[in-house]
Amino acid sequence: MITEVDVVQRAIAIRREIHRFPELGFEEERTAGIVERELTDLGIEHRRLAKTGVVGIVRGELPGKVAGLRADMDALPVLEQSGEPFASELPGKMHACGHDAHTAMLLGAARVLQAERSRLHGAVVLLFQPAEEGPGGALPMIEAGAMDDPPIDAVAMLHVDTRLPTGSIGFTAGVCNAAADEFYITIDGVGGHAASPHTATDTIPCAAAAVLALQNIAARESDPFKTVVVTIGTIEGGYRHNIIADRVKLGGTFRSQDPEVRAGLERKARRILDGIASAYGCRASLEVIYGYPPVVNDAVLAESFRSYLAQTSTLSVETPPATMGGEDFAYFAERAPGLMVRLGVRSERAGSIHPGHSPQFRLDEDGLAFGVETLVAFARGVGSGRVEYGPPPNATGSGGGSVDRKM
Repeated sequence: MITEVDVVQRAIAIRREIHRFPELGFEEERTAGIVERELTDLGIEHRRLAKTGVVGIVRGELPGKVAGLRADMDALPVLEQSGEPFASELPGKMHACGHDAHTAMLLGAARVLQAERSRLHGAVVLLFQPAEEGPGGALPMIEAGAMDDPPIDAVAMLHVDTRLPTGSIGFTAGVCNAAADEFYITIDGVGGHAASPHTATDTIPCAAAAVLALQNIAARESDPFKTVVVTIGTIEGGYRHNIIADRVKLGGTFRSQDPEVRAGLERKARRILDGIASAYGCRASLEVIYGYPPVVNDAVLAESFRSYLAQTSTLSVETPPATMGGEDFAYFAERAPGLMVRLGVRSERAGSIHPGHSPQFRLDEDGLAFGVETLVAFARGVGSGRVEYGPPPNATGSGGGSVDRKM
């Protein structure tokens, strides 16, 4: 018989196993192997798709709807400085965003749900996704049929969050994350000797002016009630202290939540760059790579799940504000009513205070029990019909339809 302690202890052990050997996007062969090993041991049918993605299915014996539960598996190119005894054994790679815990919690939920199939309504599709941090594993999984067999009615995910205390979860209706787009700027001029700047066209001052001017997109050209972020993350240029650089490259990100705002960012950036480059006698080019759309939580699903938890659990449910982080769970939530849930892991005692993507990131493992409970509750609620949701966001996408599960 599976007990809650068994489930949590196993989840913690799996999380640490994954944490020691982090893998970047579409390299998650070892991690996918751990998932497959656990699903096989539990007797849960599963298949591999999208290279390192894994889909498992828990089939209840009672008729009902189909719930999807998604966990991302990839790590980040970060040199770990957490001090954990089970820290990464692969230099330059680290689970600095909690995806190891996401995978372990979904396996914990699978363990609970598989044990109660005789009284489980519908089915639960377990979506173990690669490459959330890039280049994006959600769309390849969807295109390979991850949501189609059986068709998913509603889908949820967890993400650890050091803003919320351990023991709590949080979610909001509507937009809860941002669109995440990349941009790359190249500024060309004429190189020369630093002692004779008048004989060259210096790209360094032009780049500096461009960095400052681009902030006007958010500060002076956007509705202050519509959030926009313009961040320059990289600057590369120059050869040595006495050479005028003939080229500077910059990289950054646009973050937005409103589709109209997002659509205008490239145009505004091009106008500003053209003007700055002209003023400095340089040439500027801009490349924009459009990434994940915003995550939009289904309003009916959010409120219904909140009500269901109030009736069936003692979980503390908060309403955190939206963030400007990107998440390719957005694609799942475009094809079926979706819910992104924040899992509180903030704990001074455990040192779980650093934000995701920090080399000092630590995670309070006491939070895993609450994460497993949340995932199980979502599956039970959707399958039984007690958790309701709106119509599929994308009528041409997968999702919809009930199933009659019989052994």
